[in-house]
Amino acid sequence: MDPLVFPRSAAAAPYLRIKQHLRDELGRGRWRPGQAMPSDAELVAQFGVSRMTVTRALNELRAEGLIERVQGVGTFAAHLGRVAAQLQIRDLHEEIVARGHAHRAVVHLAQREKASEALADRLGLASGAPVFHTLIVHLENGVPLQCEDRYVNPAAAPNYLDHDFTQITPTQVLLQEAPLREARYSIEAALPTAQEAKLLGIARGEPCLIVVRRTAGAMGPITLARLVHPGTRYLLQGEFKP
Repeated sequence: MDPLVFPRSAAAAPYLRIKQHLRDELGRGRWRPGQAMPSDAELVAQFGVSRMTVTRALNELRAEGLIERVQGVGTFAAHLGRVAAQLQIRDLHEEIVARGHAHRAVVHLAQREKASEALADRLGLASGAPVFHTLIVHLENGVPLQCEDRYVNPAAAPNYLDHDFTQITPTQVLLQEAPLREARYSIEAALPTAQEAKLLGIARGEPCLIVVRRTAGAMGPITLARLVHPGTRYLLQGEFKP
C-alpha cells in the first residue's frame, strides 16, 4: 500500500476525509508553495465538523511537511524543498486498517518513571525528573508487527497516560495533544534486544528495521521512541512527487 494514500470510503474518520481532500488539492497544485490555504473556520464550515477535528487533520499534514502553520496568521502550502526533505510520520493503526487488516495493541507497560541522565538529556529534562514510559506491541491480523518503546515528556502531554492504548495509539494521542514542529530519525537494520525478540515472537538473531525518532514542539522535546519491526514482516516505503 502507498502510505501516502488514505481510505476514501464514506466511513473514514472525518479528520481523514479533510486530510485526504487537502492532500489531493495540494497534489493538483491548487495552492502554490507559500500560498495561503483555507482557514480553520472555513474548513469547519465546509466539512461540518468541530474545530478539533480540523486541527487534527492540519497538524498531521504539518507533521508530514505538506503544510506550514503560523499561529495567528494561517495555513500555507509548504515549499517543495521542505516536503522532499521530511519523512512522513504515519500512524500504524491507520496504515494497517487501510490495508483492510485488523490492528490490535498489547500494552506491556504504561507508567511514570524517573528519567536516567541520558534520557533526561534527550528530552530536555533534569536527571531524575518524571517521564512517561510505554511499551506496546502492535499486531496486524494477530501477527506482531512493531514493538514500540516510547518515552514522553510530561510537560508536552500531561494526560498521556490517561489514554487506553488498546483503543488509540500513542502517535494519535501525541498528534492531538502535542503538535510537533520537527522530528529527527535514525533508521538502521540491526538485531533486536532479547526483550524485543521475545515480545515480537522472533529469534534473537533475526534482523529488524529499527527506527529511533525524537520529536519536538513549540515548548521543546515531546517524545523519544524506538520502533522495532521484524525485517521479514515490514516494508518502509513512501513517495514524493513535486
